[in-house]
Amino acid sequence: MLKRDLILGTAGHIDHGKTSLVKALTGIDCDRLPEEKARGITIDLGFANLDLPGYRIGIIDVPGHEKFIKNMLAGATGFDIALLIVAADDSVMPQTREHLEILKFLKIKHGLVALTKCDLGDSDTLEVVEMEIRELLEGSAFENAPIIQTSATTGKGIAELKTKITEICAGIEAKKEQHFFRLPIDRSFAVHGYGAVVTGTVYTGKVSEGDELELFPDRKTVRVRSLQSHAKNIKQSSEGQRCAINLAGIDHHEVVRGQELATPGYLFPAKIISVVLHCAKERKKPLKHRLPVRLHLGTSEILGTLSILEDDAIAPGKPGLAQLFLKEPITASWGQPFVIRNSSATATLGGGNVIQPTAGKIRRRHSHSIQMLNDLASGVDVLKLKAAAWFAGFKGINEESLPLFTGIDPSAINEQLKLGLEDGALFEINTSTGRKKIIDNQLIIDLKTKTTTILESLHAENPLISTHERQRVTSELAYVADDALVQDLIDQMIAQKILTGNKRRIGLTAFKPKLSNNQRKLLEKIHSTYREAKFAPPPMEDFINHLGGQKIQLQELFNLSVQEGKLVCLQDDLYLDYDVEQEMRCLVSNALENGKGLTVAEIRDLLKTSRKYAVPFCEHLDKIGTTRREGDLRYPPLKQLKTPQENLEHDQ
Repeated sequence: MLKRDLILGTAGHIDHGKTSLVKALTGIDCDRLPEEKARGITIDLGFANLDLPGYRIGIIDVPGHEKFIKNMLAGATGFDIALLIVAADDSVMPQTREHLEILKFLKIKHGLVALTKCDLGDSDTLEVVEMEIRELLEGSAFENAPIIQTSATTGKGIAELKTKITEICAGIEAKKEQHFFRLPIDRSFAVHGYGAVVTGTVYTGKVSEGDELELFPDRKTVRVRSLQSHAKNIKQSSEGQRCAINLAGIDHHEVVRGQELATPGYLFPAKIISVVLHCAKERKKPLKHRLPVRLHLGTSEILGTLSILEDDAIAPGKPGLAQLFLKEPITASWGQPFVIRNSSATATLGGGNVIQPTAGKIRRRHSHSIQMLNDLASGVDVLKLKAAAWFAGFKGINEESLPLFTGIDPSAINEQLKLGLEDGALFEINTSTGRKKIIDNQLIIDLKTKTTTILESLHAENPLISTHERQRVTSELAYVADDALVQDLIDQMIAQKILTGNKRRIGLTAFKPKLSNNQRKLLEKIHSTYREAKFAPPPMEDFINHLGGQKIQLQELFNLSVQEGKLVCLQDDLYLDYDVEQEMRCLVSNALENGKGLTVAEIRDLLKTSRKYAVPFCEHLDKIGTTRREGDLRYPPLKQLKTPQENLEHDQ
């Protein structure tokens, strides 16, 4: 039977016997550093493992000294169960309180208390200490946690402690499986002959030998050479396991505690995050706007500045919406717990949950932004989706990134998306890359309106032209949204018959050129004449009599034909039917494939035309890059990026 992997972490004041108790439980001494041995105190994280019926427990032993709280925080981020340790001869002390406060902020719900050094106290003393512990735990998630009297010296309570841990494990719900792997790194070192090795607790997902991962925040690509858990080689590691990963593609000096390994493409480093922040109850002063802080998230510690959004301060014990402006980028996910301490690292100020893993600066007291943040912080999935899309703007959110930005279970995303799409709040677009993006629908409505407004203006300026250069329209929208989105949206508007056109030209379907019957008939005659004339096109003046000698009006009709893609203007009054001009490109390009140059006379014969036309035809082909002139001969261009057929397909 496969055992379930869970993490148990210690907490408590210095010299209350955390490391000794772990050794009594597991036989493993977690103090591995020479300095720890010499000073008799825990300085950095220590690790052990404990096999229980049905469970394989990874144990993280944390330092209790106030100077090493940052190390405690780096380990506590992965706890499933907290083992709060209080010494019978010392009772509740400052770091007992601070560690408990940190456990609350990190949303650790399962725990128990070990009353250590019970061999040093009588029954009355133990009873008083238990009462003080109960008072401390009142109102917390550990209010009803069992208190086990233990002694690492005599072995008292060790068996009972194991039994209670097993019972607590049975009550822990399995976490919902995420599609991507994350591991906050808590150690990095080199092993001779193997190279860089990192350790940590798998936060979400799975990792296997041979997998490619990204190292954040630098986004370097690395490969998994091999894996270990509890000093045993394994092929795969999953959520809740302690894991050591041997990495290829990087030196161990490039990896430090606080970085994170993840499946490529799922995390996004950011220097601004939005949060729900709770001010610590123990504080005497409120948290103030622009307060310098230290953010502890995952295993990282980063300096930043607090921006309180709804007011100028957050009172002790109260929550508030805020943003953290960080000096270095960090990776986070929706709902991820964090702790903040003061800039001098002497006190815990508060903690909470991330609600925007990547954010732009939000204007303080802006009512709509505040409402959207409250929606993001809510437990209503469809509201979170709408708010995340609103904040994303025209960039939108890739469908596979929605769990990261909203915390919605991947299995429920499709159902929630359907609700948002049906009520018109969200818009789903299939981008040219094949990925679906979710965008706030009001933004799409605004973008469609801007597109039609631009075309209406162009139609008003050119009443004879039914379509306009697509690039001219999209360039005017470049300040609103990126080109890929604009192009995809225009394609959708064409499919919906709001617009008419192709990759080259677009216009409003409802617009019709204001041509008289006589102009319309003449336009049809011009098109058919040039189509039939092939490589012996008539001069424009041949049609002047049809308009009573009005050359300006005739020129407008020819301009209309060019802009609608019916004719191509080679020079001055020389035009070719669009398809005929494409045919000319192909004929000449194919004739040049043997590498021999062509004279004007040979091109004339190839096109079955006269020298009168052959010379301007050759000049046109030189101009557009189909040919290259050397003396009296034409050759293929030196760097022909596209074949004639590709040019033809591109133009269509």
